[in-house]
Amino acid sequence: MERYNRPMETPEINIAGRTIRLVRGDITSEHVDAIVNAANASLRPGGGVCGAIHAAGGPTIAQECRRIIAERGPLSPGQAVATGAGDLPATSVIHALGPVWYGGERGEAAQLHDAYANSVSIADRLGYASIAFPSISTGIYGYPVAQAARTAVEALRDALARAVNVRDVRIVIFDGSQWDDWAQAMR
Repeated sequence: MERYNRPMETPEINIAGRTIRLVRGDITSEHVDAIVNAANASLRPGGGVCGAIHAAGGPTIAQECRRIIAERGPLSPGQAVATGAGDLPATSVIHALGPVWYGGERGEAAQLHDAYANSVSIADRLGYASIAFPSISTGIYGYPVAQAARTAVEALRDALARAVNVRDVRIVIFDGSQWDDWAQAMR
């Protein structure tokens, strides 16, 4: 436990004027253009990060999610869609579906990579400069944090290399127990 009580440096990666930064906090309080929701396939309010985003954003987010699902059906792992942000201090919520962890033999890394990359792509297409991510798939979906963090950092580096508008990417860690794995991945 002691290792999480020490002051935490803020690891960041700079890529041609763009930044990926690790932040300790509550994603629902981030003042960015887009907040990424670790969504489920049906975009329903759930637990964890998803539940917190829906609760803080209010009912309009869930209403937009129901409309999207009615029009296109459920998301597949790696896909992402955008809604308004309701009462959140952001313009949009990008709902990204990460994979359930089955031991890494069912394409989980590629699906997780796509969830991050597709979220940046949507934000970029919408003209956004900043986006905040949670640690996708590492909660109830069981993806090991260290492996997920390495895949996410690789995906974000790739996506930022192609982005025109996105300049500020934040990985917002609420649970201090994940900090070291994410900091290591950013080195």
